[in-house]
Amino acid sequence: MSPELLFWSELILKMVMTAAVVVIVSITVERSGPFLGSLIAALPTAAGAAYVILAIEHPPQFIAASAIGSVASTAGVAIFAAIYAMLAQRHGLVASLGIALAIWFLIAAALRLVAWTPLTSVILNVVVFAVTIALCWRYRTAGPPRKFVRSALDIPFRAFASALVVAIVTTVSYSIGSFASGVFAVFPIVLCCSIVILHPRVGGPASASMLAHAQIALIGLWLGFLAVPLGSWWALTIGLAVCMAWSGVLWIVRRRRPAS
Repeated sequence: MSPELLFWSELILKMVMTAAVVVIVSITVERSGPFLGSLIAALPTAAGAAYVILAIEHPPQFIAASAIGSVASTAGVAIFAAIYAMLAQRHGLVASLGIALAIWFLIAAALRLVAWTPLTSVILNVVVFAVTIALCWRYRTAGPPRKFVRSALDIPFRAFASALVVAIVTTVSYSIGSFASGVFAVFPIVLCCSIVILHPRVGGPASASMLAHAQIALIGLWLGFLAVPLGSWWALTIGLAVCMAWSGVLWIVRRRRPAS
C-alpha cells in the first residue's frame, strides 16, 4: 500500500470514527447526563484509528515509541480538561476552549524536551491526575442538562465539525516522528468537538461537568497505551480492552452507589 493511500485511509477512518463518537457523546450528555458521556468520550476512538494505520505502515518499534508519547500526552489531556472546566464556570466558549487548547499545545511542545520512558510517563500521569481530579471534583454534576429544542441540522453539523477538526489536526501533525505522532494521536478531538457543541447550548457549567467526570475515565486511556509497547496488533487489542474495561468498572461502581 502506497504512503499516500495509507495517509488518506487514516484520515478518512479517523474522520468517520470521531464524527460518530462526537454525535453519540453529545446526545448522551444531553439525555443521560455528563457521566455516561464522559465514559464514551474517554475511549480511544480517533487515537485507535490512528494506531491501526500506524501499525500497518510502521514496525513495532515505531508503535512502541508512539505509545510512550500517547501515555505522556494523556496527562496533557487531563490538564486541558481541568483548565476548561474551571474557565467554563464564568467564561464563554472562545475564551475557555481557546486557553485550554493553547495550554495543551504548550504541554505537547514541552513533552518533546524529555526522553520519556514507560515508568516516567506513568509517574507523570499519577501526579497530574491526582491534582486534576481533586481540582475538578467540585464541577461534577449527576443529572442531564436542561432541555432544549434541537434543529434538523444538529447531527450533521456535529459530524461535519468533528470530521473537519480531525482533517486539520491529522494533516498538520503527520510525518513528525514516532513520539510526536503518539502525542498528537491523543489530541482531545472528541472533547473539543463536544465542547463546541454543548457549551453554547447547555451552558459552560453543564458542559464542564462532562470534562470533570472525564478525569477519572481518562485514566483508562493511559493504562491502555501502556500495553502497546509490548507488540503491535495483539497489544493494540489489549490496550483497547483495558480502556473499555476501565470504563465498564466505573459504570458498575456508579450504578451501585448514589450519584455524586
